[in-house]
Amino acid sequence: QVQLVESGGGLVQAGGSLRLSCAASGRTFSRYAMGWFRQAPGKEREFVAAISSSGITYYADSVKGRFTISRTNAKNTVYLQMNSLKPEDTAVYYCAADTSHYIPTMLSHEYDSWGQGTQVTVSS
Repeated sequence: QVQLVESGGGLVQAGGSLRLSCAASGRTFSRYAMGWFRQAPGKEREFVAAISSSGITYYADSVKGRFTISRTNAKNTVYLQMNSLKPEDTAVYYCAADTSHYIPTMLSHEYDSWGQGTQVTVSS
């Protein structure tokens, strides 16, 4: 079991930036894939970005070119740098661990550990 704690959410104006962090504890962090998902009010949870154990990254089309996922294995932490934020990015953001795979997936049900979520609000 992996414990995940997100931080870094908040309120920002459109065009601004935020960096989310997710600290992991438990199993060997460097051996598994990590992902970020988000859920806006009244909508289903959706994939945002993911990173493999070796650092290969994957993005949803809606955030490609604006968001960057990265990881620092020495700190057991994954990050989501969000630039050029838009009001439609407003959501609760969750980090997730897929401890069964080195290569991540966009499917939320493949992830076995989840953080509590952090609110990101982008004002217009």
